[in-house]
Amino acid sequence: MHRVLTALGCALTAVLASAAAPAPTQAAPTGPARPATTVRTQDGLVRGAAHDGYRTYEGIPYAAPPVGRLRWAAPRPAVPWRGVRDATRPASACPQPAGEVPGGSTDEDCLRLNVTTPDDTRTAHPRPVVVWLHGGGFTTGAGSSYDAHRMATRGDVVVVTVDYRLGALGFLAHGGLPGSGTFGLADQQAALRWVRAEIGAFGGDARNVTLAGESAGGYSVCAQLASPAAAGLFDRAVIESGPCTGRPDRPFAPSSVLLSAARATGSDLAAKVGCGSAHDVMACLRSVDVTRLLAAQETDQQPAYTTPLLPDDPAAAVAAGRFHRVPVLIGSNHDEGNGWAAGIVRAGNPVDPGTWPDVAAAFFPSPGQAEAIVREYPVHDTDGGPVFGAVIGDADFACPTAGAAGLLAVRVPVWRYEFADEHAPPLTPGTPPFPLGAPHASELPYLFDLGGRPRDLTAAQYRLADAMIDYWTRFARTGDPDGPSTPHWSRRTVLSLEPDHIVPTRTAQRRHHCAFWDALR
Repeated sequence: MHRVLTALGCALTAVLASAAAPAPTQAAPTGPARPATTVRTQDGLVRGAAHDGYRTYEGIPYAAPPVGRLRWAAPRPAVPWRGVRDATRPASACPQPAGEVPGGSTDEDCLRLNVTTPDDTRTAHPRPVVVWLHGGGFTTGAGSSYDAHRMATRGDVVVVTVDYRLGALGFLAHGGLPGSGTFGLADQQAALRWVRAEIGAFGGDARNVTLAGESAGGYSVCAQLASPAAAGLFDRAVIESGPCTGRPDRPFAPSSVLLSAARATGSDLAAKVGCGSAHDVMACLRSVDVTRLLAAQETDQQPAYTTPLLPDDPAAAVAAGRFHRVPVLIGSNHDEGNGWAAGIVRAGNPVDPGTWPDVAAAFFPSPGQAEAIVREYPVHDTDGGPVFGAVIGDADFACPTAGAAGLLAVRVPVWRYEFADEHAPPLTPGTPPFPLGAPHASELPYLFDLGGRPRDLTAAQYRLADAMIDYWTRFARTGDPDGPSTPHWSRRTVLSLEPDHIVPTRTAQRRHHCAFWDALR
């Protein structure tokens, strides 16, 4: 049992660390370089880089460095600078262990964002703005991993990718510490305030901002929908594989935790780094080296609710209708759980008829749940891995996404999709123990060049990528993704996204056993 649970945690960390961008994150944007271009912000001039049809401005500070006394403090305004700031290369990612960011990062001066805009910033009408929040389990990831030039140029939008504090530095909770458990979410709000104030200089429409994200980034969008402090900061929401109704007892989907639980985790961290019995615990923690904090923190982190920034669990807030009234585009992938299941199998934990009951019991320890799951999802001789993947994907992504979409749709316009390209390009190296289909994060290469490098897509997959960008950016422009250049997307159905086969479906919930999961408590 212990071995299976350990494998679950290790597989989770590995998948989230590598899913967003296995290519190097520091690669320069693609396309031939052209003369640099300069934009005036309220804090000073920034010089970006002009490329073939688009411009990039990287590493722009949106808040002061959260160092010294500002470690575990609400984000403060950025410090203005003299002269022209070079914005032609990415800044350091926020502190995190090695994974998506080669070698990791220990640089706390990381509250930066990146802007990608079509070449001509002097347009008659400002462009819609998409603000992208990266995933990575709230412990890894970087805004610079997402080269957004295809979305910007094809969709004629301005794209902003954001770095926010991660891990213990982003979500530590401790008694008497203002902002406990929500510093990373506060950073996201500071970035949105920067966008409202500054994006006009880059040709963006500050009155038309879409907040979008995937995995932990998608769950962050849910949290911002439920946060009173985010009122008026965005006009639409895109939630990819980060269902608002995630549960903390399911270890694969992002979720939030009670402040009391987050404080207990914070106390454990303080004890691990030798600050638990200090006279001033926070002063002691602020003196601890970043490397030591990263080594001591939990492998997964969640924002805390019952806090001023996040009064309610987003799941409860959505169910009660306590969220900002903006249109929502929400979806998940057909085979979300296969990457985790493959990692567990590859780690030496076979899933076969003999081991399946124990694996199910490790994943769902509540009395009676494992037995019901084994009956609903029988394992035969060779299909254990994909069956386990289906359980993870259905329980933690497909059905919670359906539930969240239904709750949101009671009060706001909602469009729901399912990405279902079973031949999506792999995001991790090596040969998996079984075909992964369309696993967690596999839709990302259709919207971004991850790590600054395009994936190898077939002609049909490129057409799907173009269609997805058209849907996403039309939604950003008008609040409705439907349009004449792509197959019809009705709010009454789930749009299944496959190469040359974009079709509405009403069978998604049945296909993912959602009636079973809705009844399983």
